[in-house]
Amino acid sequence: MDKTYLKEHYIKHYGSEDEVLYSYCPYRICPLGAHVDHQHGLVTGFALNYGIGISYSINDDDLCQVVSHNFEKRKRFRVTDVLEKKNDWCDYIRGGVKALQKNGYNLKYGINAYIYGELPVGGLSSSAANIISFLIAISNANGFELSNQELIDYAFQAETEFVGMSIGKLDQSCEVLSKKNRLLVLDTNTGEYKTVELGKNAKPFEFLVVHCGAERLLAGSYYNVRVDECKSAAFITNSYLEVYKKFKDTYLRDLDYNDFLKYENKMPKNFAKRAHHYYNECNRVIRGEEAWAKGDILEFGKIVSESGKSSIEMYEAGSPLLIDLYNIMVNTKGVYGSRFMGGGFNGACLAIIDPQYEKEAIEYIKKEYSRLHPEYSDKVKLFICTSEDGVGE
Repeated sequence: MDKTYLKEHYIKHYGSEDEVLYSYCPYRICPLGAHVDHQHGLVTGFALNYGIGISYSINDDDLCQVVSHNFEKRKRFRVTDVLEKKNDWCDYIRGGVKALQKNGYNLKYGINAYIYGELPVGGLSSSAANIISFLIAISNANGFELSNQELIDYAFQAETEFVGMSIGKLDQSCEVLSKKNRLLVLDTNTGEYKTVELGKNAKPFEFLVVHCGAERLLAGSYYNVRVDECKSAAFITNSYLEVYKKFKDTYLRDLDYNDFLKYENKMPKNFAKRAHHYYNECNRVIRGEEAWAKGDILEFGKIVSESGKSSIEMYEAGSPLLIDLYNIMVNTKGVYGSRFMGGGFNGACLAIIDPQYEKEAIEYIKKEYSRLHPEYSDKVKLFICTSEDGVGE
């Protein structure tokens, strides 16, 4: 990220050339493991060479002022206050501060911060990157350093306990633990992870991220509804098995697949479809890891596209814009595999592509998408990306 740009905009908003400091967190992509982390499933990911940067100065009191390139209005709060949710973009920042307060950190100093996201909001976990980059800045301002696990846990707490999203730890873990050119494989139930080297003689590839032109926040989507449907499938099956757990403590990960199959006809069809997606997606992670370790990019891409199809048909995520993008991308020459990112309610699609077809693929995708959605022809954005280390590496 260009620190000169960050400094210029810090000065523009705060009119000062006090010592300017910087923090950064990359975005992430999840090629396999879609919609399963909230059920403690298996996931994969990479950190990207794009992310969210903050230029900031440390105040001599507890006042925080935050300006975002992506959202309107300067936000102010004090790090010593009992913070309340305000249902705006700054809740993710307030939630990070709240998590530090809850976990015993004595915050005395606020910061003046300018936040810049390099890519459009939606599908790349900008919310987690926003929180993590801010946690790094505010902890530095107060003279302490957070461990990798603390960054993951406190960003997770900010989104679940303060913002109110029923997410898992995929996003935060990818942005902290990823290693360049290696596939992160994470068990979100145990926290165990590994980074897997690409097998020898793999075909060349690169990541293409296509933003549909329509942004969204997860809190305004059906994201939490889908989570509850997954938990309902597990809860109903447990009831027939005479296993009694509170709904909030019920996860598909704790349920044997064969037990679910015995009772799937006893539950609403939609609940069963969500569970089938969960179990098959975790299996796709296992298959995908094997293909990656062998260097079989063709097979890996095929499994990624299977994930995209299941996300649409079984999990029933995906806005009309993203579904059209997915269908275009899987039928584009040079695309090994594709699926949409994040919760799937607008945002971005990922394609793994053969570099020799890069220009041709970009032109075709943009042309076809603009033909179907001319109102977004000037808003659709395409980015070639590479993997990078997470902030903890």
